[in-house]
This record gives sequence, structure tokens and C-alpha cells, in this order.
Amino acid sequence: MSAQRQTQGCVLLTGFEPFGGDSENASWDAVRLLDGVVIDAAGDGYRIAARRLPVAFGQSVSVLREHLDALRPRMVLCVAQAGGRAQLSIERVAINIDDARIADNLGAQPIDTPILADGPAAYFGTLPIKAMLAAIRAAGIPAEISQTAGTYVCNHVYYGLMHALSEPGRAGVRGGFIHIPYSPAQAQRYPGAAGLATETVVQALRLAIRTALATPTDRRIAGGAEH
Repeated sequence: MSAQRQTQGCVLLTGFEPFGGDSENASWDAVRLLDGVVIDAAGDGYRIAARRLPVAFGQSVSVLREHLDALRPRMVLCVAQAGGRAQLSIERVAINIDDARIADNLGAQPIDTPILADGPAAYFGTLPIKAMLAAIRAAGIPAEISQTAGTYVCNHVYYGLMHALSEPGRAGVRGGFIHIPYSPAQAQRYPGAAGLATETVVQALRLAIRTALATPTDRRIAGGAEH
């Protein structure tokens, strides 16, 4: 396995454990199906390593860093469930704030607390989000560029990821974050909520990863929002 990683490279793909009283999390249900899959891009093969993160402030980033150190990936894509969103949301930015509407799985509920006291106000992801958007939409899958990853554990992980990738020793490793809707089964439990089939999410993640690996410079296409 180590030889394969050296020759093909590794993509770290993460999802989250269930939270908020749910018994499942759509992100992990999709991400785990891609564990060990090899993505061909620009003539090279990259093996996906799928890992599950805890829904816990602090601990989630610690676990993520352990995976970064163990796998030494060429690229990282974190995936999370965003109940209430109707399409895949490719996140542009992570902000330096924890402001939890509900407690995490360990009972913590930070309010108006910086993730890093001396950290920058925000980090932008380094994946080609516009190219990824175009590839996913071309497959007929609903997707958007999102300007906020929230202020819960998702944003906490996204900020922690980009801070880790900014450190010496990880030069050239790109990272990003995608939110996905509920699964159809979850959506049935929440009146009015949208759902997206797991196999559709898996297809979109394959496209996103392949496009990101093959695109060194992002496309300049409209993807902003008025509000």
C-alpha cells in the first residue's frame, strides 16, 4: 500500500459521524463508498483514502491532522452534511469563528470564539472550485458555490484544514470543502427538506476530485451570489 501511495499519490476524503440526534450522516454514507478507489487524472492515478471525523470542536481537527500526518496526501477534500440545502455546495472560504447553535457530540457549544486566537480572519480553499462546479453541473447534478460553511464543526474543520496546509512541510497540498444535502431517507424525516441520492453524491465527488487533480488553474466563470 505504501508503494502505491508513493507512485500514485493519495487523496484524503473525509466525512462526518452522525450528530444532532440522527443515526446517520449523508457525508460519511457517500465518502466511505470511495475508500480505495483510484481516480485517474492527467495521466496519473490517485488512490482515495476515506476517513470519518468526529463532530466535535477541537477533536475533529486533531483527528484530521493525524490523517494528514499518516497519509501525506496530495489533496484533501472534506465533505459534510448540510440539512436544508438542496444542492451540493462547494465552499469558498472558512472563517475564524466558532458559534454553535447546538452542542457538538461531546457537549461543547462555543459561542463567538475564535478557532485560533492569533490566526487569520479567514482562509480560502485552494481547490479549483469553478472548474469543479462546471464538471458537476455538466453531469446534471445540482451544485453551487457557497460563500459560507457556517460556524459549526464543518467550518471549524475547514479552517483547521487550511491552517494545517499552510504550515511548512505541506507545500503544494491543496484542500477544500463540500457540503451535501440530506439523503432521501433523512429528508423524509424533515418536512420540506431536500434530499440527494447517495449514488448521485458519489458521482459528484468523483467528478470533483478528478477535476481538481487535473486543473492547476481554476476557470473564470460566474459563481457568485447577490446575498
